[in-house]
Amino acid sequence: MKTYKFEVFTSVIERKIREGIFKPGHKLPSVRELKEQYQTSTTTVQNGYDYLVIRGLVESVPKSGYYVRNKPGLSAPLTKSKRKPVVRDAIFKHHLSLTTTLREGRKYSEFNVAAPGDLLMPQKLLLRTMQEVIREQGAGLLRYYPSNGSVDLKNNIVRRAAAQETSIDPEELLITDGALQALYIALSAVCNVGDVVAVESPCVFSVLEVIRVLQLKVIEIPVHPQTGFDIDFFRKACHSNTVKAAIVTPNFHNPTGLLLTDEQKQALLLVAQQYNVALIENDMYGDLNFYGQRPSTIRSFDDSGLVLSYSSYAKTLAPGIRLGWLAAGKFTQRAEQIRFALGSTVSPLYQETINRLLSGNSYDRHVRALRIQLAKNAHLAINLLADHFPKNTTIGTPSGGYNLWVKLSDDTDMARFYAQCEKIGVRFTPGYTFSFSGGFDKHFRLVFADRFSSRRIEAIKLVGKRVR
Repeated sequence: MKTYKFEVFTSVIERKIREGIFKPGHKLPSVRELKEQYQTSTTTVQNGYDYLVIRGLVESVPKSGYYVRNKPGLSAPLTKSKRKPVVRDAIFKHHLSLTTTLREGRKYSEFNVAAPGDLLMPQKLLLRTMQEVIREQGAGLLRYYPSNGSVDLKNNIVRRAAAQETSIDPEELLITDGALQALYIALSAVCNVGDVVAVESPCVFSVLEVIRVLQLKVIEIPVHPQTGFDIDFFRKACHSNTVKAAIVTPNFHNPTGLLLTDEQKQALLLVAQQYNVALIENDMYGDLNFYGQRPSTIRSFDDSGLVLSYSSYAKTLAPGIRLGWLAAGKFTQRAEQIRFALGSTVSPLYQETINRLLSGNSYDRHVRALRIQLAKNAHLAINLLADHFPKNTTIGTPSGGYNLWVKLSDDTDMARFYAQCEKIGVRFTPGYTFSFSGGFDKHFRLVFADRFSSRRIEAIKLVGKRVR
């Protein structure tokens, strides 16, 4: 796994901050001092301080230096769920969405689209690679490809997974028309109409919509603001119900941005194995860690075949690249039948373009730059909310991905809040869309996957002023 030269001194500073040796407001060593002390370059020291700023531990004061950050992060207190596992029909509450309808010709600052913005997409790289593929393969791109996907592309995905200590057999790998189709195939391979599935709560609404279409029943498992997926609650749900599958996002959960530890991932897997529950693992954000090593997958710990992992390149490259994949484990035969029944294969042009990017180092170079920009965006968004929203606003600090989960005070009139957003020209994703059972009406999701122009910054400030 890749480590960074700056970690030799950032780990020391981080430890001293955590232990209280460096207190809020403490001035940290200058770039020159660290350069001489650790015999490294100015660039390495600067990158290290950028990393600590992104972590929210340090702040830069122009013409003065770096200081331990005074402003504490705004995070929700740790509470244990007192709810009991309840099986529900997959039916949404009826709401009038105040943020999904645009008036004709109106310009909006959109923080509701979970996809990289135009300025974060590697447009030149993608278009150039497509042109190269078209020139070299010509009419070959117009023919049928194998229903399960290009062999070369699958081998590249398997190779990359192996580098992350995740074992995937090429024979179980299906290339899909995006991640949502991969989820549809996984659920269809495991469940029948009326079966019970466990889902995270909150859970991204596209996942809930697939569950609804397949006419499944759900048990919502709480995702705690600090500790993530409630494994004890999941165990109780499996003990008292026949749960056929669980859909989990262990790496940078949408919408909270939380990351499960390896110990949590293994504990979750043990519960699934004990009750013979298929674990459908969403790893779409796994490459978008803000710092440290790329996190492990649940699949990397599994030897039972119960874990079905899926991902796509919509979050890391561009939403218009409709290409995902599913490693179906012991459910491969049924998944293959469903994939074939869904019709045509993924665009050969998309398959060959992604294959070429994965064969070299272009994809990795882009993702490194994207991760850095997303981390900076997260830091900026958190500071904007902390500075301009009411003091009782709570914000989960993400470890990766590009979502902020924000909760306003319980006495906030959310209808009026969204009406004000509409007037200002700002769009967030309402919290009520992340659950069948409700409970998140005071929340909203902010996506920071685009560059923060002065106009977008002012829009957030104005919303905060209105809500105050």
